[in-house]
Amino acid sequence: MEWMNAIQEAVGYIEDHITEDISAEEVANHVYMSSFYFQKGFSMLCGYSVMEYVRNRRLSLSGGELATTDAKVIDVALKYGYDSPDSFTKAFTRFHGVSPTLVRKGETIIKTFAPLKIEISLKG
Repeated sequence: MEWMNAIQEAVGYIEDHITEDISAEEVANHVYMSSFYFQKGFSMLCGYSVMEYVRNRRLSLSGGELATTDAKVIDVALKYGYDSPDSFTKAFTRFHGVSPTLVRKGETIIKTFAPLKIEISLKG
């Protein structure tokens, strides 16, 4: 149960800092674990690495933002940690299957990646 609590705390930390420059080591430090041990456990329990989770969440959120606001693609790219529009467009297209421009035009449906929610079931 301690692992579940640590993962949920880590997810909360990631969500609170999703637009900041965060690292797996920083998240591990937040839950008072060694980076190696935390990353290994996160990957085993969740099925993807800490940074894959961060990347997927950022790409999901950026898609929602492009679909629902008038924010420029470059501004969204920078907000979610991409240094260039090209790198953002490549990652976005890989994740969503469509370009940011098509999402901006409202011509497609985007993929979602919801925050992890750890539920602990106590069977008695």
